[in-house]
Amino acid sequence: MRVAIVGASGAVGQEFLRVLEEHGFPVTELVLFGSERSEGRSYMFGGKEYTVRRLCHNDDFKGIDVAFVSAGGSTSVEFADTITKHGTIMIDNSSAFRMDPAVPLVVPEVNPEDALDTPRRIIANPNCTTIQMVVALKAIEGLSHIKRVHVATYQAASGAGAQAMAELENQHRQITQGETPTVEKFAHQLAYNLIPHVDVFTDNGYTKEEMKMYHETRKIMHSDIEVSATCVRVPVMRAHSESVWVETEKPVSVSAAREAFAAGKGIVVVDDPGTGQYPMPLHVAGKEPVYVGRIRADISNPNGLTFWCVGDQIKKGAALNAVQIAELLIERGVLKA
Repeated sequence: MRVAIVGASGAVGQEFLRVLEEHGFPVTELVLFGSERSEGRSYMFGGKEYTVRRLCHNDDFKGIDVAFVSAGGSTSVEFADTITKHGTIMIDNSSAFRMDPAVPLVVPEVNPEDALDTPRRIIANPNCTTIQMVVALKAIEGLSHIKRVHVATYQAASGAGAQAMAELENQHRQITQGETPTVEKFAHQLAYNLIPHVDVFTDNGYTKEEMKMYHETRKIMHSDIEVSATCVRVPVMRAHSESVWVETEKPVSVSAAREAFAAGKGIVVVDDPGTGQYPMPLHVAGKEPVYVGRIRADISNPNGLTFWCVGDQIKKGAALNAVQIAELLIERGVLKA
């Protein structure tokens, strides 16, 4: 398969290379694209060295089967027609097309059939926080329809990219050395701090990140589910955590929920609080599944459940989900391996 990665030098672009190799994706030709700044950089894949080309409006995508794009929303909008005009399937990691009615928004464990209808030859990858949450919600939805969700996220520096991860490391070093920490990628110092501010604020007091969780969850699950989120940046390097409160139409027992999670696609249950067994980003970073634990009844709601879930933002929250979409397209015969 002829594969392109747009934004190859970024954190997600680099993860694309790792995931494609780990999964043995059938790459027969690989083309890397980036900005003027990353043009000429070289990366290894499958024992070969590949050089990043500058992304331009030309015919470079002619003959490319699938393009994994993670270069920001403005780049996705500007280059979508260039990427898809010769038939390439564009799997886009930005927010640019997620709510476009003509673009499916896909998490393979939740709504795989949506990936088969691509009138614009574009498939959108959801927001990282949404992906891990809907993987878990899918298991509960099979027991009883979910009416509403309240969720608090604990989002790692990785969600803001490679430079943000480097800034967190640098802040810790600077503080240890008695220096004033540099703050560029976040609204405030992240080291030794929490920031209840991910993305920009909207008129209703929620951030765009929080509103993404509302709108994207409804689209992915084809549901009238109501979602209220508070998104918080935490001084963790990689892997997002979420505390989730779910209200279902009918009561769901904790034992039934635990069994549904254990049987759910892409989920690993780690739930023995008495022995200190519950998911933590320290242990989940670099892993593929969504980990679920702290499963319990919501004592304030007879139809309520609450649980804790953790997922690697760069992996399942970005690159892995996109690769799984491509694998689904191969399985369904849309892409020919």
